[in-house]
Amino acid sequence: MNFTDLGYAKPDHLRSTTQGVGEVIYGAGKTPEQIVGIARALIEQGQDMVIATRVDPDKAHIVEHLWTTIGASSDACGNKAFSYSQTAQLLRFGDNALADGLGSIVVACAGTSDLYCAEEAALTAEALGNEVCRLYDVGVAGIHRLLAHQEELERARVVIVVAGMEGALASVIGGLVSAPVVAVPTSVGYGASFGGVAALLAMLNSCASGVSVVNIDNGFGAAYQAHLINHLHYKA
Repeated sequence: MNFTDLGYAKPDHLRSTTQGVGEVIYGAGKTPEQIVGIARALIEQGQDMVIATRVDPDKAHIVEHLWTTIGASSDACGNKAFSYSQTAQLLRFGDNALADGLGSIVVACAGTSDLYCAEEAALTAEALGNEVCRLYDVGVAGIHRLLAHQEELERARVVIVVAGMEGALASVIGGLVSAPVVAVPTSVGYGASFGGVAALLAMLNSCASGVSVVNIDNGFGAAYQAHLINHLHYKA
């Protein structure tokens, strides 16, 4: 079979062939034991590295302990390092893929409060094999902070823009660069931001061409899309 039936999950071993990237674990709602079981099944069937997103610190601590135990009893898993980012709530089994994209991915973050989402995007992109340039706290309230990084923006193959509040940063950057912009609205903001809906609608209505939008707080989805663009080799 091209998947492993664990009862509670069916880890997919064809994902890298069908979608370009091996299966990624969505950690929210899964137990530590389930996360480790899925990761082990994927690695034992040849996946080099496994990411799990939305894993809170308490759960990550248990996962690390379980992984250490399982690693000692599995030749495939035993040499896979464990790493965790509390900011991004993202963990990784194994090492980052070699950065072999066509250029760099810039992750531009409007404010420090958006870092949880920006780091999810940046760490995912790095894990998948991309050079990442972080531009943090460059929101439109102080536009000179963004314009000081014009050179990095111009070099980018793709720009991921992470912003809450009114989400204006995506339109501003979309008007400055020729690269595709993947906009990520965050749930950061006061009451009328409606948990990110205001930023989402603003980004969807951007007048800047070349701006696409993912779901609220979906830094992972933005990084996945940016990775595919950065590895897209056109056929003659």
